[in-house]
Amino acid sequence: MGNGLSEQPSFVSNIPFFQSFHIAILGLDSAGKTTVLYRLQFNEFVNTVPTKGFNAEKVKVALGGHRTVTFHFWDVGGQEKLRPLWKSYTRCTDGIIFVVDSVDSERMEEAKTELHKIAKTSENQGVPLLVVANKQDLRHSLGLAEIEKLLALKELGPCNSLACAANMCHHRRGTQGGPGKTP
Repeated sequence: MGNGLSEQPSFVSNIPFFQSFHIAILGLDSAGKTTVLYRLQFNEFVNTVPTKGFNAEKVKVALGGHRTVTFHFWDVGGQEKLRPLWKSYTRCTDGIIFVVDSVDSERMEEAKTELHKIAKTSENQGVPLLVVANKQDLRHSLGLAEIEKLLALKELGPCNSLACAANMCHHRRGTQGGPGKTP
């Protein structure tokens, strides 16, 4: 059983023989952060419970030729009382994954506020940011173009789209909509 990253090593092909990255996974409570983490780690769906603090997981990806990349993921709870701690987890991080619930349109403004707050802190300038539109497999999920607009992603710089569900993840460069949706 491999992990969800081992199947897609092309984005790390220029990495030295051994490299380690620290990645913070953030987002509002119930967005699916832990599900995304375990999908990356185990390449399968794992039942989860709400995170009451954080989960720390290490995922090693073999690139061939004795090259290995290790990702240290910090999956931090998204409850309002935990959000002030996010800054501590993004200090000196190599990347941030911000997960949004594509079905929860009522909380998109709240997600936008938190996303912009963390992305615009001085410590995070230049840190790669991936926004994951999770739960795209569910009925009534918002399309990627609508999520990009509601989160005002263009204000954060150039972006590509990524549609995710518990059982799949597709990188969709320059397209709109999610699985089962027409552009």
